[in-house]
Amino acid sequence: MQTRNPFLDEFSKLATSAAGVAQGVGEEARAFWRAQMERIIADMDLVRRDEFDAVKDLAAAARAEADALKARLDALEAGGAKSGKVASKAATSKKSTKSS
Repeated sequence: MQTRNPFLDEFSKLATSAAGVAQGVGEEARAFWRAQMERIIADMDLVRRDEFDAVKDLAAAARAEADALKARLDALEAGGAKSGKVASKAATSKKSTKSS
């Protein structure tokens, strides 16, 4: 015949409830520390990753546009220097024909 031991039943219930309480305390501690860390980070004036990535993308686009504009300016200056040489040669030849 098998009898139930009330001591073991109570001990089993106590262990089960203690595990539930420990899990609840762990979750509370985790939430508390997370809130504390978020407050500390907010006080440090740090930027979030998604905001950083957005500004990084904007800076890369601005850099690409600046490089394109510099290349265009260099091409225009090179074209202007060639036409400037031609114009100065023409002006020099006109002056020499007038003085003769």
